[in-house]
Amino acid sequence: MSEAPEVRPTVVTPVRVVIALCLFAPFVAMLWVGSYAKTDPAFIGIPFFYWYQMAWVLISTALTCTAYVLWQRDQRTRKARQQAGGAAK
Repeated sequence: MSEAPEVRPTVVTPVRVVIALCLFAPFVAMLWVGSYAKTDPAFIGIPFFYWYQMAWVLISTALTCTAYVLWQRDQRTRKARQQAGGAAK
């Protein structure tokens, strides 16, 4: 019979919390419509409602890129630890 793969519990680390916050922040910002449902202050003649949302497009891009880089670093670290742990056995 084949052996079942070893199931390890999910580990919550500070890096993973930061990743989750980076991905969650744009949703909160856009779903909380009351915070930006106004016309003032206008930016170069564009009402706040519109430029706030457009700013979040750029902010979301930066946060998603940050989350991706952190995730890649976390996975490399995790893989290195597993290989080091396997070599020690």
